Amino acid sequence: MVLHSHNCNFSTKDSSPCSTNSTEPHHPDGLSRTGHTAVAVCLGFILVAGILNNFLTLLVFAKFRSLWTPINLILLNISLSDILVCVLGTPFSFAASVRGRWLIGESGCKWYAFANSLFGIVSLVSLSVLSYERYITVLHSSQADLSNFKKAWFCVGGSWLYSLLWTLPPFLGWSSYGPEGPGTTCSIQWHLRSPTSVSYVLCLFIFCLVLPLVLMVYSYGRILVALRRVGKINLLAAQRREQRILVMVFSMVSCYILCWMPYGIVALMATFGRKGLVTPLTSVIPSILAKFSTVINPVIYVFFNSQVSWEGELIV
Repeated sequence: MVLHSHNCNFSTKDSSPCSTNSTEPHHPDGLSRTGHTAVAVCLGFILVAGILNNFLTLLVFAKFRSLWTPINLILLNISLSDILVCVLGTPFSFAASVRGRWLIGESGCKWYAFANSLFGIVSLVSLSVLSYERYITVLHSSQADLSNFKKAWFCVGGSWLYSLLWTLPPFLGWSSYGPEGPGTTCSIQWHLRSPTSVSYVLCLFIFCLVLPLVLMVYSYGRILVALRRVGKINLLAAQRREQRILVMVFSMVSCYILCWMPYGIVALMATFGRKGLVTPLTSVIPSILAKFSTVINPVIYVFFNSQVSWEGELIV
């Protein structure tokens, strides 16, 4: 969320776009040196844990071809987008928090905002696709089709194209990217009240958050209704495997929503609430929580996938 953006003015004549002294930011609602340090510690943990967890997941997939199934391909896409956030985004916000100001200028700010938005939407779309895939598998067949890679690759490519469709417009004049919060991260300029900016925020909220969530809720709602009708029966091994995958995907979706929903709510408050309602200080926690999703997904995946856990132990 971009709030009180005069705290961070970019200039082509100054390589240090945010003018703050070494101890306290100029803005009264900004973070103290202690606050920036606390944020840096959180981001440092997310950076290290996110890269390590997702790298190990990717390494397991690369080493053991037996894991290459259509559903795992979509999960692999989530892990890839998460590690890209950690490698191409988090280091810049971490360094900015250590110094108490943004360090890589206006172009770097726009790149950071674009990259984080792109990879975040890819993860959310992929999770909604997984939810729908579980719905189709549980309600219309007894076992997932382990040979239909064409559909899986189509879903992976579609998630990236869909995300690009919504993250490129700010470069073309439909809203814009800029500094947010205390000036140590960048995102969509939620605080702008122009018709183009408001329309973009509404479309982004509807098509990149609400619709995927509606698809998830619909899919899991239908699955739960179906399971209640079936009742307690003896399940075949294949059916037990499908239920385990269902619980895994449901857990990933739940954690993703818990991580991103506060950020989405605060962003809407910044866009449609009174000016100053959301301060840089109050926007920091939702921003950190959103980034924490990159750490959680691989942990959930390994916990619920006994095959991956076993292969991972062999590598370690």
